[in-house]
Amino acid sequence: MTSTSLCAAANAARVGAKSRRAGRAATLSSRGITSPGDVAASVSGRARGGKRVGWRRADATPRAEAISDPAGVVEEEKDAKQEEVDKIQQMLSKPYKPGFKTDIETDTIPKGLSEDTVRIISAKKNEPEWMLEFRLKAFRKWLTMEEPDWSDNRYPDIDYQAVSYYSAPKVMEKKKSLDEVDPELLKTFDKLGIPLSEQKRMTNVAVDAVFDSVSIATTFREDLAKVGVIFCSISEAIREYPELIKQHLGSVVPVGDNYFSALNAAVFSDGSFCYIPKGVKSPMELSTYFRINAESSGQFERTLIVAEEGSYVSYLEGCTAPAYDENQLHAAVVEISAAKDAEVKYSTVQNWYAGNEDGVGGIYNFVTKRGLCKGDNSKISWTQVETGSSITWKYPSVVLAGDNSVGEFFSVALTNNKQQADTGTKMIHVGKNTRSRIVSKGISAGKSRNCYRGLVQVSPSAVGARNYSQCDSMLIGDKAGANTYPYISVREPSARVEHEASTSKIGEDQLFYFQQRGIDPETAVGIIISGFCNEVFNELPLEFAAEVNALMSLKLEGSVG
Repeated sequence: MTSTSLCAAANAARVGAKSRRAGRAATLSSRGITSPGDVAASVSGRARGGKRVGWRRADATPRAEAISDPAGVVEEEKDAKQEEVDKIQQMLSKPYKPGFKTDIETDTIPKGLSEDTVRIISAKKNEPEWMLEFRLKAFRKWLTMEEPDWSDNRYPDIDYQAVSYYSAPKVMEKKKSLDEVDPELLKTFDKLGIPLSEQKRMTNVAVDAVFDSVSIATTFREDLAKVGVIFCSISEAIREYPELIKQHLGSVVPVGDNYFSALNAAVFSDGSFCYIPKGVKSPMELSTYFRINAESSGQFERTLIVAEEGSYVSYLEGCTAPAYDENQLHAAVVEISAAKDAEVKYSTVQNWYAGNEDGVGGIYNFVTKRGLCKGDNSKISWTQVETGSSITWKYPSVVLAGDNSVGEFFSVALTNNKQQADTGTKMIHVGKNTRSRIVSKGISAGKSRNCYRGLVQVSPSAVGARNYSQCDSMLIGDKAGANTYPYISVREPSARVEHEASTSKIGEDQLFYFQQRGIDPETAVGIIISGFCNEVFNELPLEFAAEVNALMSLKLEGSVG
């Protein structure tokens, strides 16, 4: 479908939406519901089990009182409503606990970006000549490209010469034993809840810990190797498994795919490599935890996951950074390749520093994530919980090339203060009888902007393709914004594509409903948001459910009232 026809389809959708809204307005008016706010309250206030809460009708008593004393009562209502908004906002504005800095001696290269920078990074990592050529090709491609500006995100021009592209602890060689790792680094990950020591480590989760530009430790590597699973830093994989890297690096996200992926290909420092051989199900969850520590540096990790025929792996990534006043750039690439009958489940808990309440500082999180279901009956599932970063710009995607392949995307994006998020997914249907499902939940508070942008594309070869998309937004306060931009391109008449969207708002009626039952407002907001996000949280691996609940509680902790 051409851009012209897409615009026409969008216009037609808007016209249809207007007519449907008009019809709904007439129906609601006949029921005594008089404003969009009433509709939002009534829709979002429905409790499970069919009970309706928060309905407001035109003949309600407060309306009659307002008529008898317009000035006083209306002003009182406004004050009460603003007080509720302020209380909820206070709840969301809690200190960023991972915002500490680790004082450790580092090897940081000078700021600036040139071919010399690329060569320095490659030399520091002792890479073979073919890897240096890969980087230089990417850098030369990047020089010919322009930074995109079509998203809803607004930020000052990035000075790419003011960034240091490599920073690592001074003694940076990978240690064979955790006893040899700098105790300060181990303490850092302990404080973040990612214990690496033998005594404290999680028993069913293998962790690759990346600190600035290098991987400092990988747990359970030998145990995984016994069943043929390769799990190591990508720097080690380049040296130890060059043929696998040559075959798969850049095969899903090409060097020149976009501006930020080209930059990453030129300067990426570390990341994780996961290889699951034919017929093997990984005996434990695999996880990478990324930590930015150095100021004025960027992080450009690269993750490559290869699942051979009939294999399965569940992978989780987490990330944090210190609370600096300057913005820092994070431009990562994740590539997933799934062969016939293989399944990859990729989960992200993103908690980069989001800046202060005035929008000062924070991480620019510009990430390219893509999976390729290249074999029949393969499956790739993305699950993400996005609560951090000053600006988020990412669209985890799946190319459904194999017949009967499945792509899934489950997302919760919480923005507060002056955070901005333009995120979503792409589902590209190529094979026959392919299926995709999109569930996106956006929560906007403060003066933040939260945007869902999604593409569902059905090629002429995708006979019998099916897609279902659900995009729900929740607004907290009257200064936050939420937008939804669904792009649908269908070029196969037998395909079935469904899209639905809703916007709701936490209001005083709902909080009052809970208070009537002895539930305090802070707990009430937590319950409402937990129910709103439940469909996505249920998709996270069990081992990380507690982490997500703790993270959301932190964001929603402290003081409605």
